[in-house]
Amino acid sequence: MLPADWKNLPVAEGKARTEYQLVTDGGSTVLRAQANGSASALMHAGDVDLSRTPVVAWRWKADGAIPGADNRDGAREDAPARLVFFFDGDTSKLSLRDRAAMQLARTVAGEELPYATLMYVWSTSSAPGSVIPNPHTGRVQMIVVSGADDAGKWQNLRRNLARDYERVFHEPPGPLKAYGIMTDTDNTHAATRAWYGDIRFLPGTAAKD
Repeated sequence: MLPADWKNLPVAEGKARTEYQLVTDGGSTVLRAQANGSASALMHAGDVDLSRTPVVAWRWKADGAIPGADNRDGAREDAPARLVFFFDGDTSKLSLRDRAAMQLARTVAGEELPYATLMYVWSTSSAPGSVIPNPHTGRVQMIVVSGADDAGKWQNLRRNLARDYERVFHEPPGPLKAYGIMTDTDNTHAATRAWYGDIRFLPGTAAKD
């Protein structure tokens, strides 16, 4: 059973979906993600005003590293835990390559790609603080916030989402279309688990990054 207003969305047609389920951990209700050669994102509509609440706070725990995963390599680009944000924007400003990629996605998958996607990721291929462009498109940027030293431990994390967006995309963020979580092993065909607590949006004075 999933929380209300959240949808388990596949990343590509025909791929197995990660299983998301509400469970109890340490007396709290959290979401457990189980991936086994699968990939999908659990997403919620982006009903958030980042001009008022630009800070995102959350907690997560991952079993550990995914053997062979490397977020810099498209053939091995998996992560045990991700926080995902889809943004709207003016697509006329994009390069011809990026616009062609968006058109191809719309043709093949029948889905409109977001103008920009920012992710916070659990990675062992790069150190926390690293920024990793998606191997296939610069319109997806990943910021590493967790790594091998954090395996099996709950982490309380907090980032200024609006500031991070401007830092990696070099412009202020447009409207937030959707946000959510993702645990994926479709490239490495491994099995992994992660647990996610509540995602909260807070005023800018709450930032710690």
